Amino acid sequence: MASHVPDVSLPATMSAMLLTGHGDVDRLVYRDDVAVPRPGPGEVLVRVTATAKNNTDRKAREGLYPVKKGQVTSFAMGGEPTLAFPRIQGADIAGRVAAVGEGVDPARLGERGLLDFNLYPDARRDINLTPDYYGHGADGGFAEYVAVPSDQFHHVPNPELADAELAALGMCSYQTAYHMMTSARVSAGERILVSGASGGVGTALIQLCRIVGAVPYAVSQPEKAEALMALGAEAVIDRGDLDGFAERVLEATGGAPIDAVMDLVGGEMTDRFIDTMIQDMRVRTTYPRLSIAGASGGNISEILWTRIYLYQVQLFGVSHGTREEAEQLVEWIRSGELRPVLHAAFPLSALHEAERCFVSRGSNFLGKIVLVPDSQWDEHGAPFSLASPSAHQEPRP
Repeated sequence: MASHVPDVSLPATMSAMLLTGHGDVDRLVYRDDVAVPRPGPGEVLVRVTATAKNNTDRKAREGLYPVKKGQVTSFAMGGEPTLAFPRIQGADIAGRVAAVGEGVDPARLGERGLLDFNLYPDARRDINLTPDYYGHGADGGFAEYVAVPSDQFHHVPNPELADAELAALGMCSYQTAYHMMTSARVSAGERILVSGASGGVGTALIQLCRIVGAVPYAVSQPEKAEALMALGAEAVIDRGDLDGFAERVLEATGGAPIDAVMDLVGGEMTDRFIDTMIQDMRVRTTYPRLSIAGASGGNISEILWTRIYLYQVQLFGVSHGTREEAEQLVEWIRSGELRPVLHAAFPLSALHEAERCFVSRGSNFLGKIVLVPDSQWDEHGAPFSLASPSAHQEPRP
């Protein structure tokens, strides 16, 4: 099949991190003899400069997407499992177009962009019922090259954004956050409770609430309050103090109930989150709504269903978003309305270390971890390493 390449020929092999099976980080194996993919019709080959890490990478590796009790699996929403080994993970990919497939304008060569990470089942723009993604159902960005659909690799020329920062704005977190909000019909002036506020989806939710005119209240550690409020949180409620949680949320809102909850935690916290919405239904003007897109606090919650139907709580399960939402997010990135929250960059060969940092986190952890191919490290990774003075940057004003 025809493809166009720049003046420098593409190498035959590349370095990549291969997931060789379900398990611990030892199932991630770094290789330097992986075949470089070639772009098919309608595709571009991206020379990867940075790929953000997401919790879904760890959960897929560990087989933590059960839909039945006792099950260990990757998710198979289309009916058949799509995670095959070896697999190159990594969904939030930034890079440069190194070659184009048949039917793609050669003018795209050299173009910098950000991937819409979804493997869409069809061309619909308004719905996505069988979500899968690059890094799970197809090889992703923990490598030097990846082939992706041309129309999903969005041009983002913004010179003020480094490639590592662009990857930190990736769709896995931001599109999930936005779809949580669109599903719950979040609107201007509403008070929104954001759990897991210091992570990738949480920091995205805070920003997106402000863009649409909603008021976000963050649930996190007190030592992260200053950074989260600089990002746009109206107040930060201590996640570690469970006694009187709803009362402390209402104190932060001046006594007004939370309109909608964006739940990334699950477990025993979900019932407490519902409490923040149903304290006094007489003063509400909309139905209480809860979008859930994570279960970091536990996969099982004990909730009285009478509380759900008598208080008319609307529940929305959210995984991936739509093409329309991805395109809106890219517009906000290009305009500078969305800002990167980058914790640190690691060389791709140090992915094991990055995984341990991601899982352990800490009082100074905020935002995203990004992996940079070793061949791109000096230019795109070193300025954002943990040893660099620019690491742990405060959110941009």
